[in-house]
Amino acid sequence: MGYSEHNEFSARPDEWKGMKNRQERGKKRKERVRETHAGVRMRYFLRFLGLRMSKRLSFYCLIALASVCIFFLAFNQRYSSYLEHRLQPMISDVEIRPRTTKIQEPVTAYITGSTDNATITEIQEVIDQQRRAIKREMENYEYPNGKYGINVSKLEDLVMEKGGRPMRSIILTSWRSGSTFLGDVVNAHPANFYHYEPLLDYGIVQIRGSPLAEESLTRIFSLLNCEYKELDRYLDYGKTHHWVFNHNTHLWRQCQAHKRICWDPRFVSKFCRLFPFQSMKLVRLRLHAAESLLAEEDLGVRLVLLIRDPRGILQSRKHREWCPAKPDCSDPALVCGDMVSDFNAAVELSKKYPRSFRVVRYEDLSVDPYKHVQELYNFYGLNFHVNVKKFLDTHTKNDVGGVSSTFRNSKVAPFHWRTDLDFEEVREIQKVCATAMQMWGYVMALNSTHQKDFDPITNYRLQL
Repeated sequence: MGYSEHNEFSARPDEWKGMKNRQERGKKRKERVRETHAGVRMRYFLRFLGLRMSKRLSFYCLIALASVCIFFLAFNQRYSSYLEHRLQPMISDVEIRPRTTKIQEPVTAYITGSTDNATITEIQEVIDQQRRAIKREMENYEYPNGKYGINVSKLEDLVMEKGGRPMRSIILTSWRSGSTFLGDVVNAHPANFYHYEPLLDYGIVQIRGSPLAEESLTRIFSLLNCEYKELDRYLDYGKTHHWVFNHNTHLWRQCQAHKRICWDPRFVSKFCRLFPFQSMKLVRLRLHAAESLLAEEDLGVRLVLLIRDPRGILQSRKHREWCPAKPDCSDPALVCGDMVSDFNAAVELSKKYPRSFRVVRYEDLSVDPYKHVQELYNFYGLNFHVNVKKFLDTHTKNDVGGVSSTFRNSKVAPFHWRTDLDFEEVREIQKVCATAMQMWGYVMALNSTHQKDFDPITNYRLQL
């Protein structure tokens, strides 16, 4: 018993120790397994959690973005009238101040303001550039300095932005009477701002009286004073009919380079005010309705009435698609009625404004362009510049271009009607135009043979 107890007792420590070691090793294996499984579960859990978090984060971001948009739209709607004022620089600070003293500007106002500031900066850069170009162009220019009744001796005397008054030259006539050629002759002068047919948007109509006369004159006065802010209709029309501006060589050159500001009234007004010379051609306004242009002494306008043989006018208009359906353009009785009216007005205006009104016949100008352009320039008070001579050298020798081209054999161009019209057509025109033709010094064709060989013009001077 004692022995057995002794043996049992003596053997138990080793056995117990072995069992304990096995248990510890088993426990460690289980812990490693648990750690392994826990790690795997943790990695999957973290991946799952990350996915859920990214989806949840995206969802919250979308909600936040939508909230900002809704807030912005509500805010923008509330202050839309304010933004309209920001977009209209002509409105005074006094008018918009009550809306800006207590309310913080919307984000879009800053964007608009930034865009507007960029536009103003661009306008100023172009103005500065053109001012320098005009100064160079006018170097060594011979100013009238008392000649032709014009007391001008330096550039500043003629520049509106410097308080001067530009020399303003107007050509008044009707369609297909040589005005494109004569207008380009005047526009060949240095530093000239050309108002090309400012009544184009009125269509094929002759303006003889109220209400169109007053309306059109208001526009003309605005243009001559370089005030474009009220000329939305004129500028909007020009955006889709570029010939409103493209005959104005200085302006159109800048428009091609700076399209964003071309039709901005702030730009055109400032640009116009740089120029010492302005010219304009009018083909829709009759002479008696234009007297107020001469009566306004502050403008200093000098106006030429350009006349053409009605047979040449009607022959030139005959194949123009824009003319035949319009009586003011195609009816010989109306055409020659206007010529009679212009004659009567010309007699009166020659008496009242001998220094600022003159008549020129297209045929005389064409037969001897150098002589008559020199006389015309003297009348306008302009220097017969080398640029003008170059223009005549290149535009009066040969026919080049389309129906509105100014490259013409000037000695032939006015007389195409003698071969292009048959005598029956000529006789019908002469029947209703006899008075007008006699007033303006045009000779009747007697028959088809005579028509092709005779000289249809006489030496002419307006009889007062």
